[in-house]
Amino acid sequence: MRRRQILADQKAATAIEYGLIAALIALACIIAFRALGLNLATIFNTINAALNR
Repeated sequence: MRRRQILADQKAATAIEYGLIAALIALACIIAFRALGLNLATIFNTINAALNR
């Protein structure tokens, strides 16, 4: 398929939109996990310490 046919194809446009949405969700998850990373580590360490008693 030529480039113009791909760009004009509605299925290709939908696939590109879903790809962009997935990329934005992944980026939001990465940012959230990095922001909460230290807090999550503390929580898991606390749980681990409580289980090891």
